[in-house]
Amino acid sequence: MTVNAVATDADLAARCQAGDTDAFEALYRQHAPRVYTLACRMAGSNEDGEDLLQEIFLQAYRKMGSFKGESALGTWLYRLALNHCLDYVRSRQAKMNKLTDTLDAGVASFEPLARRDTPIARLDLERALERLPDGCREAFVLHDVEGFDHKEVGRVLGIAEGTSKSQVFKARARLRTLLRGR
Repeated sequence: MTVNAVATDADLAARCQAGDTDAFEALYRQHAPRVYTLACRMAGSNEDGEDLLQEIFLQAYRKMGSFKGESALGTWLYRLALNHCLDYVRSRQAKMNKLTDTLDAGVASFEPLARRDTPIARLDLERALERLPDGCREAFVLHDVEGFDHKEVGRVLGIAEGTSKSQVFKARARLRTLLRGR
């Protein structure tokens, strides 16, 4: 990070903390695409990702005073977004009583609710990710997309390290199948 970027981050953060709506809009425009991509991947749908994006930036607005400048503003915001997404995932897991922890029972019979009628031949990676069961998608995104190791994935999702490895393995296999059009 350059000295200019630090000054820009500090200035932007100070303006946001002072209630400058133009500064917050600049923050939003600069970081919303990356945060939205994370939210969609973690939530499994664009609609839920949009809701999470709004919640994340509302939370950022409320917590802007806690930004101390020890990291880049974008890094702080991304971590805030990741934590919010993980809270969403944990909440959903609790509601579902962890029914999707493994795919062992009937991988072939799984028919996702989202995008059922989308031809598999036209699926891109994002749509294929949406078709994964929640547990597999979450472990895959955290491990393969965000770069967490399996021990960290297990800690974050409240599952064993071995379960993380299994979920990522099954997610990769399912993605290969979906993307090949089988």
